[in-house]
Amino acid sequence: MRARGEAELADAAATEAFGAHLAAVLAGGEVVHLRGALGAGKTTLCRGLLRALGHAGAVKSPTYTLVESYACGARRVHHFDLYRLRDPLELEDLGVRDYLDGEALLLIEWPERGDACTPPADLVIELAEQAGARRIRWSASSPRGEAIVAALAATAGRA
Repeated sequence: MRARGEAELADAAATEAFGAHLAAVLAGGEVVHLRGALGAGKTTLCRGLLRALGHAGAVKSPTYTLVESYACGARRVHHFDLYRLRDPLELEDLGVRDYLDGEALLLIEWPERGDACTPPADLVIELAEQAGARRIRWSASSPRGEAIVAALAATAGRA
């Protein structure tokens, strides 16, 4: 069984704070899948993560561009939103494998739309609205993901 965790996030600010907490335990080179319905908070979490890494500009969902890339100091983050993907092969045409350089962080919203063309996750995050708040669940999908889940658990009181 893979390592996992979950929490309740009261609002958008708490979702951004979780993103910042996640940024603190990522080393770079990870692939993170973000799952959840429209409006569940996937981009909000990404915004918190990017701001924690030092990005001061706007963070919007790359729904129409499919990917937005950010330079956060020496770190690179590629934020994918595959919601409008018509065919998984579009992801290959976009050159998704070129983003997998072992150093850049890939955040992928709607990974299921890319089917087998979506790079495999180290960490899967699921967000759902629940009674006016958000429920977030995360699980490891690789040894690297196991280390992330362990780091999240070890620093839970500091989130």
